[in-house]
Amino acid sequence: MPKAVWQPNELATDPHRNGEKADKVRDMFASIAGAYDMNNRVHSFGLDQHWRRAAVRLAGVRPMDDVVDVACGTGDLTELFARSGVRSVVGIDFTPPMLDIARLKSAKESGREGGATARGGVARVQPTYVAGDAMALALPDASVDVLSIAFGLRNVSDPAKALSEFRRVLRPGGRLIVLEFDEPRNGLVRAANRLYTHHIMPWTASLLARDRSGAYRYLPRSVETFLDRTRLRRAILAAGFATVEQQDLTFGTCVLSRGTVASGRIG
Repeated sequence: MPKAVWQPNELATDPHRNGEKADKVRDMFASIAGAYDMNNRVHSFGLDQHWRRAAVRLAGVRPMDDVVDVACGTGDLTELFARSGVRSVVGIDFTPPMLDIARLKSAKESGREGGATARGGVARVQPTYVAGDAMALALPDASVDVLSIAFGLRNVSDPAKALSEFRRVLRPGGRLIVLEFDEPRNGLVRAANRLYTHHIMPWTASLLARDRSGAYRYLPRSVETFLDRTRLRRAILAAGFATVEQQDLTFGTCVLSRGTVASGRIG
């Protein structure tokens, strides 16, 4: 079994203030990569793909759009963008084992129905998966139409720096799509959600993944101590986006945010 990454005393405080957060997050995801998709499906009751499809819809993709999916993990959202009719898709992550799985899944998808398949009359483009840092993207200024990050912004060492970097690489009129967990605003729903995410899910998910890294104890603490929807909206605006719209998903357990770059302005 993988060694422990997060110690109980570290999760008793704010994990986002841990000076070793970046290394811990990389080691944590490396340890659970093999069971990541299974746990996502089981513990979201299959809703995780519904949330990702909502993200693609909110992006308002167009045929000539270039899309970058940051913190792409095993590529679920990247693949949805690849089937959305865009021109190009790149998935970026800083955990090699997650990228290995994403590439395997993409190769299998390419092999079905003769490669560049069509679903609902829309041709799939072949995504490219590369290693990279959300805070220092190896991309030119104003080179991307849509940049997405699903359940990954809270894992970045400096979210404000990452948001500024996302703004840098987006073209005028470009869209930032952030999908993140949040605490439901309804008291009863919030109490039920906390019972599930803090007590039931960490035990069952760790059991399924045979994980000792603490990944599934980190998850609820990382949500609880991260920016709520209001502060996230302010952070996106502070990074230079002209407008932000937000949608609650599944009683507010997830929040989908879309930041838009002003048209006609690059800097």
